[in-house]
Amino acid sequence: MIEFRDVTKQYPDGTIAVDKLNLTVEAGTITVFVGPSGCGKTTSLRMVNRMIEATSGTILIDGKDIKDSEPATLRRGIGYVIQQAGLFPHRTVLDNIATVPLLSGWDKRKARARAAELLETVGLPAEMGSRYPVQLSGGQQQRVGVARALAADPPILLMDEPFSAVDPVVREDLQNELLRLQGELDKTIVFVTHDIDEAVRIGEKVAVFRKGGVLAQYGTPADVLRYPADEFVASFVGRDRGYRGLSFLESTGISVDQVATATIGEPYPEASADWVLAVDAEGCPHGWLAPRTTVDGPLAEKDLVAGGSLYTTGTPLRGALDAALSSPSSKGVVIDGDGKYVGVITARQVLDLIEGHPEAVSKP
Repeated sequence: MIEFRDVTKQYPDGTIAVDKLNLTVEAGTITVFVGPSGCGKTTSLRMVNRMIEATSGTILIDGKDIKDSEPATLRRGIGYVIQQAGLFPHRTVLDNIATVPLLSGWDKRKARARAAELLETVGLPAEMGSRYPVQLSGGQQQRVGVARALAADPPILLMDEPFSAVDPVVREDLQNELLRLQGELDKTIVFVTHDIDEAVRIGEKVAVFRKGGVLAQYGTPADVLRYPADEFVASFVGRDRGYRGLSFLESTGISVDQVATATIGEPYPEASADWVLAVDAEGCPHGWLAPRTTVDGPLAEKDLVAGGSLYTTGTPLRGALDAALSSPSSKGVVIDGDGKYVGVITARQVLDLIEGHPEAVSKP
């Protein structure tokens, strides 16, 4: 557990970066610090490992004042992940990951064995261990950065906008990977972002900071979206916070319809007056055939219209509505956990379900 008690950071020129912060990060949870640039979220994060020293107040880790520990000793027990991974360019991936265990006194063989184990943990193949950072994609570098932070098995992980420098698709993959890892490792994670969507997606608790380093609201993502503390929080989380709130509504009771399908690689001799969903031999959707589309020979990817997002059964309603709204046919494609086609759903069907969830409506 991490406790901030009346913590203030004031610089010599009088600038207050963090103003009397009182906040408790529960053990084994992901807590997200979110807010506009210059609001003190990164400063608050970096005071935990004493990369920035607080001007006043107390920060406790499991009841112990961090000032009672030497900074270097403290940091070896706290994982730290930053933007663009911050890897050592002259060291291999394996040696990058082994850095903290070696500093902690592990022998080289044990440290490298731990590094190899963590490559698999973060979803990277073993052969990447011999590569250098420049030979990796941005997403792969961030995975290595997470592996390095986990190498000495610290109970606390600090993450300073770790996914902000990668494209949206890779970012979502990394968020999924973090949630998977947390399910296995149960770390106490403090995560900084300026993206409210990222905050509500991965956070169990969300701390919204305003300019001047003031904590504006602290609570569950659902509470922050439904019951913003004031006009600043309401404005920051956005006017579409009701839509974001669908992330917390389950899709129990959702029903699907069926549409005509065609299989890629097989003949498609007759144009249809309606949209037709193209699937592969395993039944996984690949896109849509527009009405009255004619195909010369076997059906191929080039004949298809991109299908928008897919909705996986059993996941929150936000994904179902997004699938319906992003589909060129206005029918969201529903898949099972193996990615196979189950049926389709319309926005109207989702909205009918939402009407049965009064908690989806934000408080005025």
